Amino acid sequence: MYVGTLSFDLLLGDVRSLKEKRSVVRPIVAELQRKYAVSVAETGEQDLCRRARIGLAAVSGDAGHLSGLLDRCERLVAGRPEVELLSVRRQFHGDDA
Repeated sequence: MYVGTLSFDLLLGDVRSLKEKRSVVRPIVAELQRKYAVSVAETGEQDLCRRARIGLAAVSGDAGHLSGLLDRCERLVAGRPEVELLSVRRQFHGDDA
């Protein structure tokens, strides 16, 4: 069994309130859940309007499949024009990790 996690540190575009922040972050979280069936949530920076931290976790029986899945999730977030991806922290746990 392999477990992979990603932690995204995001800078949001023209956002001036927490309500506007939610309107940017929620669609990203929902798309990751719907498209890749991963566990994902906003995990930090909830009190800052222009910053967001999103955490993601996935489990697989195949290390290669999990690595590819994490790559696709990272590309999805990096490709969103309304956010700037400041950093990504990836952790991989498993028998061979």
